[in-house]
Amino acid sequence: MSQEIGQEIVKGIFEKMNPDMKEADFSKTSREISWAIVEGIFTKIKPIVKGEEVDFSKIREKLTAIDEEKMLDPEEMVKDIMPTEKPFKSIAEAVFKADVKKVKEITDEALKEHSPKKIVDKGLAIGMAAVTKLYEDSIYFIPQVILSADAMSAGVAVIESKDAGAIEKKGKVIVHVAEGDVHDLGKNLAKVFLVADGWEVIDLGKDVPVDEVVKAIEEHKPVMISGTSLMTTTMSAFPKIAQKLIDKDIEIPFICGGSAISEEFINTFPLGIIGKKAHQAPKYADAADRKIPWKEIRKKWEDIAPI
Repeated sequence: MSQEIGQEIVKGIFEKMNPDMKEADFSKTSREISWAIVEGIFTKIKPIVKGEEVDFSKIREKLTAIDEEKMLDPEEMVKDIMPTEKPFKSIAEAVFKADVKKVKEITDEALKEHSPKKIVDKGLAIGMAAVTKLYEDSIYFIPQVILSADAMSAGVAVIESKDAGAIEKKGKVIVHVAEGDVHDLGKNLAKVFLVADGWEVIDLGKDVPVDEVVKAIEEHKPVMISGTSLMTTTMSAFPKIAQKLIDKDIEIPFICGGSAISEEFINTFPLGIIGKKAHQAPKYADAADRKIPWKEIRKKWEDIAPI
């Protein structure tokens, strides 16, 4: 299940209701509803996406239900993370609230006085870090993360339109879904966190043959590889990939996640490291980039990439 599937469901409904609806009209109408469908399936809570922005009122309702005596405010919860200097404060807040239009406008204006690196490091990235914190604390869910990531990407696009080489990536990470498996939500979410953290992500897609994964690793020379599997019938692809890499003297951390994956299974083959949550991906990538051996990352994963 993914955003695309949610949109197809909504599109079918709207076409029945109004056969004359144009594609452009549908895309405007569908975003909120399709994400509501996805959110309802994966989080089982009321929709909290409103148009192109995060609906804070719904989040506050949820938080109030959790703690009736003390009403938590998402903005207050990330107050210590957010910058105070202008224009970085406004950029970070716009990313946090998933306001794509505002991110574009402020980023474009900020480029007249500030370097691309400063805008990314002190504005765009900080706003996304705040979103990540709320996701880790189960206050934000998948729709909010991806909408804010869209906003951050919009800011990055503005910078790159002015100077294509302005933003330097940390390094390469390969992500994929195991051969025979087409469930790519986890892979896509890990990609969001990696891109937001400044990594160049090589996305091989879903149902990727073992040999194609190995070939891509040889070609791109990433610091780390990530794979997801939701079915027990497909998770056997991971030890096959690992063994082929070992045979080629390639020893990079191989983060394996998905509902079919257990830590016990991961420990049966080389390179494997358990990936329990998508937001761990950048932390694992940082460790890999620091040349921490995969055996040490596997042993100390709870300290290196806590959930």
